[in-house]
Amino acid sequence: MADKEGVIEKSVGLDKGPVTIHSSDSQQDVIVESNIAVPQSKQKVTKLQKVLRYVWDTFGKEREERIYVQRIDRYIFLYSLLSDWIKYLDQTNVSNAFVSGMQQDMNMYGQERNLLTTFFNIGYLTGAVPSQIIMNRVRPSILIPTVEILWSILVMLLPTCKTSQAMYGLRFAIGLCEAPLWPGMMTVIGSWYTPDELGKRVSLFGIASSLAAMFSGYIQAGVYGSMNGRYGIAGWKWLFIIDGIISIPIAVLGYYCIPDFPTTTRARWLNSEQRAYGVKRMAAIGRKPPRKLTVQRFFNLFKTWRPYAFLGPYCIGSFGSSTGYFNLWLAHAGYSVAQRNIIPTQGYAIAVAGGYIWPTFADITGVRWPWFLVSNFWYILGNLILAIWNVPNNVKMFANLIQFLGDSTQNIFNAIGQEALQDDTEARSISIALGNTVCYIFSAWLPLVLYPTPEAPHYKYGYKFSVGFYVLQDLSLFLFIYLSRREAAKKKKVLNEFGLFVDVEDVVINRDSGDEKFSIDESGSVEKRLPAQSATA
Repeated sequence: MADKEGVIEKSVGLDKGPVTIHSSDSQQDVIVESNIAVPQSKQKVTKLQKVLRYVWDTFGKEREERIYVQRIDRYIFLYSLLSDWIKYLDQTNVSNAFVSGMQQDMNMYGQERNLLTTFFNIGYLTGAVPSQIIMNRVRPSILIPTVEILWSILVMLLPTCKTSQAMYGLRFAIGLCEAPLWPGMMTVIGSWYTPDELGKRVSLFGIASSLAAMFSGYIQAGVYGSMNGRYGIAGWKWLFIIDGIISIPIAVLGYYCIPDFPTTTRARWLNSEQRAYGVKRMAAIGRKPPRKLTVQRFFNLFKTWRPYAFLGPYCIGSFGSSTGYFNLWLAHAGYSVAQRNIIPTQGYAIAVAGGYIWPTFADITGVRWPWFLVSNFWYILGNLILAIWNVPNNVKMFANLIQFLGDSTQNIFNAIGQEALQDDTEARSISIALGNTVCYIFSAWLPLVLYPTPEAPHYKYGYKFSVGFYVLQDLSLFLFIYLSRREAAKKKKVLNEFGLFVDVEDVVINRDSGDEKFSIDESGSVEKRLPAQSATA
């Protein structure tokens, strides 16, 4: 193949068929066929289905693929929502309990609230990367449900603690058990869905945490009003008990629903034809199956730019997150216990809306980075208003709530990262786990500095630094994109129809037939419609 090529006009699709590459250094056309044929139904997609696909992509798919995607949605996607829901429910119930009587009962008038979060974070970061190394040896369908059951039991033990120190120990263990879930399920989701499907599902998986926080508020409000003192147990203690009761059955369901990866699955809800179809779908878009993670492969990953550039857009925004302090402002402003639990649920509802809208536009348009910026804008706006502070209370309420529209920012980048690193499953899972580790390292101490409880709700540095972190997060995204396309240029990869880079060996060269022409821009962007740059950049 010639060294110099033109600009991409069309590329290999899911259906096997010849396409022509025109080389500027040769008079002869080179025919490139997809190495993988994915069968498609001949049934026509109706006009109504074409419209409805803007609401949910499966409506616009032909019959066979629509049935297949709906099936994996019922098991992988719905279970991922439930698992992240119980994770966040069990992780954040401390905030609701704190403002609903736990502070008084446990005599927590210093930094105890932040320390409960800190010890959870320390446990989480301790287990994040090791859990993904373990998952390379132990199936996700075994590892993830097992740790979910363990942390649910530990949550139910929190009300038995007599001291803050005992709670710190349990929170550490809960964080350790929760560590495998997020990177593990994110990697599983990224191994089954194509680019026009991935963004909204990744985001909604993440936004399930907002639903958990919303339900936690309603549960705590209901528990406090109807069960406070029942059987001699305080209302805030009932929250932990009920959360555990909800979580255990969902955890057990994971043994059946999680299918592992397309090339290793033994899910009972997939027959042999569907398993083969799943392998072909991923191979057709260039997504590589998992491989054994050796010591050499593990350390070689850290000799590349990938894990380090991944950290910026993945982590930096979390350093400045201030939405967790909303209920402290409500308490200071004189709202009742019930209002402190219920009002933040409006924010979580906003987060769910944004978590669907922005990634859906990204899937439909085929370009993700502008929607990352749109999502992140709301964080910047809200924290900027709160940094000014001397505004009416209704404006402060707006500033706290509007930030929730940005909750999908990290999840949009998750889709970008899954696609940019699609040639290495282990690089994806380790990068996500490393990102979580860094997030929790900073979360273990930074809130104590930026958002100390005694300063609530008017923090000297918090909101100002948050604005700076979100702006820096935007800049780091462009660095990741630049390094991604530079690597693709060096490796002489080619673009497929989704704007994703694939290796040349993943296509079959044939010089005998074909009539559709396109040429390859090896230095093109990892993001569709992002301007290409010189390979020498």
